[in-house]
Amino acid sequence: MKSKILLFFFFSTLFVSAKQIEVCSTCSVKTIKEAINIAEPGDVIFIKKGVYKEHDITINKSISLIGEKGAILDAENTGSMFTFETNNFTIRGLKIVNIGMSYSIDYTAIKVIKAKNFTIEDCVLENVFFGILIEKSKKGIIRNNNISGNRKSEASSGNGIHIWDGDEMEVYSNVLNGLRDGIYFEFVKNSIVYKNDSHNNIRYGLHFMFSNKNVYHHNEFINNGAGVAVMFSKFITMHHNTFKLNWGSASYGLLLKEIYDAEIYNNLFEENTIGINGEGCTRINYKNNTFLRNGWAVKIAGACYANIFEKNNFMHNSLDLSYNSKINDNKFNNNYWSEYTGYDLDKDGIGDVPYRPVKLFSYIVNKTPEALVLLRSLFVDIINFSEKVSPVFTPDDLMDNNPLMKKIND
Repeated sequence: MKSKILLFFFFSTLFVSAKQIEVCSTCSVKTIKEAINIAEPGDVIFIKKGVYKEHDITINKSISLIGEKGAILDAENTGSMFTFETNNFTIRGLKIVNIGMSYSIDYTAIKVIKAKNFTIEDCVLENVFFGILIEKSKKGIIRNNNISGNRKSEASSGNGIHIWDGDEMEVYSNVLNGLRDGIYFEFVKNSIVYKNDSHNNIRYGLHFMFSNKNVYHHNEFINNGAGVAVMFSKFITMHHNTFKLNWGSASYGLLLKEIYDAEIYNNLFEENTIGINGEGCTRINYKNNTFLRNGWAVKIAGACYANIFEKNNFMHNSLDLSYNSKINDNKFNNNYWSEYTGYDLDKDGIGDVPYRPVKLFSYIVNKTPEALVLLRSLFVDIINFSEKVSPVFTPDDLMDNNPLMKKIND
């Protein structure tokens, strides 16, 4: 009981002693660095309207930085802006511009090191190298930020929200564009990414590496070098995302490499070079996804086992499935295929003739990519029909035995 009273007294004292420090050109405190130097834990630094040309500010106190509308922090293309090395802090409403660029140093608008219980929200970060860089931290919230860069190559650009070695992170309702990767997770676990708009980035809209037990949902990944890459991770849930207009010679809506025990459902893959490209993927359930007008809907390379594709829509793709593996224990069942020409005599909504989604031409393109120029030719129609009648080259046990006559959610 005595310890509870002491704890209550401590926090009550902290709350009472907390103060607001105003920063402006006509205030007694004119620079952000000065305000931080005089601030005590629990204080709020209120940055009023104006342009503040400062950079490389380190903060090791549990304080709040709040920006008034019209307050602009300009790093003048020299170095970083803030580095936080503390717990229990808040950043809200700041506009930070012109972060420096380096080939050896990760210059950042907001950098967080070994922190927990923090919030970064409602900020605008423009012309950044790295936007928000978080290292060895947990229980952070990053929301409602607009982060953009204008770099032209991967080497000269950083990531919008980059988290390395994180736990229990929540990243949502951010807009990210003009960066290398919109969002990058490496060694991050137990975290969630949702309602973000990541578009027009040089490499990936979202990039996962060695990150387990995470969820991302209701995000939009549009017109990136590639939509999303999830690599060397397990227990990932991906649902209600949009992967669209990710075009290029090596571009995907979703790239999966060495992924285990994942759930992928209710996503839209529209007009990508490849909807999903999987390599080394095991025990993944694909359900209620729509693949619409992609080059390839799905490409499966070697070492993909025990995957289930069920109740997905494959609609008007140039090629529904490319399969480059002799061993097949992956299952396709109850999917809708717009290329299916079978019949349903008993009117139960399921085709009476199994559908073989791997066409001979897909097999040929795997062996000789240049053959793709023949895609719409009569020759291709003939060889596909021949293989359908008497399969020789395509996997004879890879078929959907119960193809749907109508698309899901029609």
